Amino acid sequence: MEDKMIERLEAMKKRSEEIDQLLCEDEVMSNITKLTALNKEKANMKEAVEGYIAYKKVLTDLEDAMVLQNDQDEEVALFAKETIKELEVTKEEMYQNLKILLLPKDANDEKNVVVEIRGAAGGDEANIFAGDLFRMYQRYAEKQGWKIQIIDESASEMGGFSSISFMVKGEKVYSRLKFESGAHRVQRVPKTEAAGRIHTSTATVLVMPEAEEVDVTIEQKDLKIDTYRSSGAGGQNVNKTESAVRITHIPTGIVVACQVERSQIQNREIAMNLLRARILAAKEAENNEKIGNERRLKVGTGERSEKIRTYNYPQNRVTDHRINFTLQKLDRIMEGDLDEILDALINADQQDKMEQEAKKYE
Repeated sequence: MEDKMIERLEAMKKRSEEIDQLLCEDEVMSNITKLTALNKEKANMKEAVEGYIAYKKVLTDLEDAMVLQNDQDEEVALFAKETIKELEVTKEEMYQNLKILLLPKDANDEKNVVVEIRGAAGGDEANIFAGDLFRMYQRYAEKQGWKIQIIDESASEMGGFSSISFMVKGEKVYSRLKFESGAHRVQRVPKTEAAGRIHTSTATVLVMPEAEEVDVTIEQKDLKIDTYRSSGAGGQNVNKTESAVRITHIPTGIVVACQVERSQIQNREIAMNLLRARILAAKEAENNEKIGNERRLKVGTGERSEKIRTYNYPQNRVTDHRINFTLQKLDRIMEGDLDEILDALINADQQDKMEQEAKKYE
């Protein structure tokens, strides 16, 4: 595998140098489309190429140190031996990082996301938990410097939401949140339970990459668009005009709605963004099913029946069942400290991908 990997890296380095030359040509500089494509290609290779160049320098330094360890000057030989130990560690770390950089890229990683959270099993407590999850993601987005835009919400009388849809905008949002889709289970004494017994409830989360018009083609004839009055919790009218929009995509049966803006035009635009994301997510889920992916982490499937994580309040514990990962810091996680669990999921996914890549060379 190492030889194949070095071959790929050499080819990328050579291609990067070719692009540098092409970018200096008048023909390319005057062609915006070609210029953009070449810059994008170079940017996609940049981290791997720079990592490979640094890796080669470490190999050269290691060879030099190997020679110096036999020097007649004892101090020089001793220094060389210590340098070899350090460089061997650095070499292995850089090699592992290069393996990760060469893994197949997820085309959606750079995108914003649309998230849907719904109260599932557990009645009012499930809706309250859905609200807690929304607050958790809201806190995490704040820590990351991301923006949240609510698309649609159905507030629950006892608190939380029976459903809420929102967009998260920022840098590489999908790359961080893409493993959150699935059923989230909570174990705690509900606020609605007077007897103080621990109940189990669930809320479902669906994370979808934002879809541009070029990603999904939607024909106007395939849409059924209804307008209605926006309403607040309990059905109280908050807008006397029919500004809320509901769009049905007839071929797929997907229905989306938006009522958060006062303008019908704005609500329609937001609803269309949600519709494109739902259609794209459905297509990707279908493709993943056909591929028969054996990875532990399913991305973009939105399989709401699959229990992915348990939030145990009495023991202050969170467990992600896909990777058997447990943290005794539920209180911090619910305040948006998600990085530790998200990093564990991303590392597990990278490990799975590396194992799949290794099988190609067996």
